[in-house]
Amino acid sequence: MANQKLYAGAKLRELRTRVGLTQKDFAGRLGVSLPYLNQMENNNRPVSTTVVLSLVTEFGMDVSELSTGDGERLVSDMREALADPVFGGNMPPLADLRLAASNAPGLARAFLELHQSYRQTHERLASLDEALGRGDASASPSPWEEVRDFFHYCDNYIDAVDRAAEHFASREGGHHNMRVAAASALANAGVSVSFADADRLRQYDPAQKALTLSARAAPETQTFQMLLQVALTRQEPLLEATLDLARFHSTGAREIAKIGLANYFAGAALMPYGQFQDKAQECRHDLEVLAGHFGASIEQVAHRLSTLQRPGAKGIPFFFVRVDQAGTITKRHSATRLQFARFGGACPLWNVHRAFETPGHFLRQLAETPDGVRYISLARDITKPGGRFGAPVRRYAIALGCEVGHTDALVYADGMDTSRDSAFEPIGISCRICERKGCHQRAVPPLERRLVVDPNRRDVLPYQVE
Repeated sequence: MANQKLYAGAKLRELRTRVGLTQKDFAGRLGVSLPYLNQMENNNRPVSTTVVLSLVTEFGMDVSELSTGDGERLVSDMREALADPVFGGNMPPLADLRLAASNAPGLARAFLELHQSYRQTHERLASLDEALGRGDASASPSPWEEVRDFFHYCDNYIDAVDRAAEHFASREGGHHNMRVAAASALANAGVSVSFADADRLRQYDPAQKALTLSARAAPETQTFQMLLQVALTRQEPLLEATLDLARFHSTGAREIAKIGLANYFAGAALMPYGQFQDKAQECRHDLEVLAGHFGASIEQVAHRLSTLQRPGAKGIPFFFVRVDQAGTITKRHSATRLQFARFGGACPLWNVHRAFETPGHFLRQLAETPDGVRYISLARDITKPGGRFGAPVRRYAIALGCEVGHTDALVYADGMDTSRDSAFEPIGISCRICERKGCHQRAVPPLERRLVVDPNRRDVLPYQVE
């Protein structure tokens, strides 16, 4: 700290306000003159070693709050927001961003909230798209939709639940013994575990405290369901406190969200944040390597990668989506600028739909959205057999992707030429909110665009978009 000048004016002002001292009294407690304190609070002078020691002895302040913390996170968040094509690529110098974060953190946060509001406006347009598709623009969100929005606006990362799951995994000996750990935790809670030749994955009898799992389910599914029951049995206070903070509008939404949080705990315990992130970076996010290492399924791994948004330890911002054979989105999350159609189908030009044609294989795609942002997308089909003859087989396709700036960290980008413009396929979000004029797969006209119909002309589409 002695070799690097430390400017922390906002932190000093925040501390002084919190303890209720005037500048004069605060300066006296720190052993400096009033002008000197004023200069430090306005970042005209760095915080000296003597002042740092006084902050520790007089106020018990954690020194790490001065050098790390909100400032660098604000700078990182502003750089991410300013990379949005809406700003036309005009990125301010890094020194200016650091100055704004240190001297005017309130203004920086207001800017970030404004940008978030701008992005959410696009999502509301997507909601209108869905409502029009149902023919009911006035319909209020269903409990299921409300829960999906809750996870979406949390960046699909629930800090308290994630850390509790990581602590559980650490206490029980790490991910290698997670099946045994889950069984042990349930036994300690008085819950018996048995397996039956049944279609139902999980059945819990609260009166008998008996958990019955399907013997036909895959081992990773059985482990996951055991961990889910651990969450419902051992983490009840945490789950309820998290639900209280969410303030759902209906009992149905709260009940759905509780299962969602229990699922989140199970995935985070099976793949603990720190260990999972380290292994993902080591194998360059190879889904099959991660699945084998943590005893998880490909879908579980892909979904977990999209949740690595812990403040101060964020992973690559991925999008993750699951669609059924009709093209309906059944799971969605995006930590990137790509925002899916909230309901209904996805763009037919996206490779996730082609995954059904090549079962068991990963499909790679370089894609560009109408806002000019470029992505690499990985798609694969997911088959969930019933375990017996005649049982229904569920088939889905999942897609995982990120912006092309992260391709060096992805094994799936090896051999792909990201330097050619022609290598990127044009995709959209939903036809009603996609502004591409010449798309040969357009199903319906875009909202808020004038159409021209010429009876003497027929191109790919029966109308032209202005």
